[in-house]
Amino acid sequence: MASPGYQLQLPGERRPRLLRRIALVLLTLIVLTGLTILIIWLVIKPKRLVYTVEESSIHGFNLADNHLNATFDFVLRTYNPNRRVSIYYDSMIASVIYDDQTVAFDVVDPFFQPHRNAKRFPVQPVARSIPLSGNAAKDLRVEKSSSLIELDISIKARIRFKVGVWKSRHHTLKVTCPAIRAPISSSKNFQRTYCDVDI
Repeated sequence: MASPGYQLQLPGERRPRLLRRIALVLLTLIVLTGLTILIIWLVIKPKRLVYTVEESSIHGFNLADNHLNATFDFVLRTYNPNRRVSIYYDSMIASVIYDDQTVAFDVVDPFFQPHRNAKRFPVQPVARSIPLSGNAAKDLRVEKSSSLIELDISIKARIRFKVGVWKSRHHTLKVTCPAIRAPISSSKNFQRTYCDVDI
């Protein structure tokens, strides 16, 4: 017979205590991870990248039998306003979209953008005998008569962030520059257009 001060502990009674300890450890890890992320975010204070289209023109425009041939010349500007974050652009594709149809694209060479830096770079998407739907071809002929073509530029890039010596994993950057009014042959009267940026 057991003494009055001693209680026999059965194996089933140990389980709730073990589960509580595991739950407490997991909760502590979640809180510590959240606090670490919050502190890093407060120190870095990441800001959104700024993209603009600085210059635009179209050369060699030819639309025959609903097939488009043209060279689109754009100068894009990216501004990194962050004080501590630099960016590696490992790959980038710039596409020209007319009437929800991709008509040309260009691959941009990889580059590095330091913090608080503005970089201008040319892109030259080329359309070679691109078939257009009947409505798109008709609309394009009408716009050509005014010497201004309204189109969108879409950019998709794989980027990595660098803070000090730390580099992030790859992220996908998507930039949309809507309603670009690109003049045929000349970019003299082109006005800077701001783009939407999403990471």
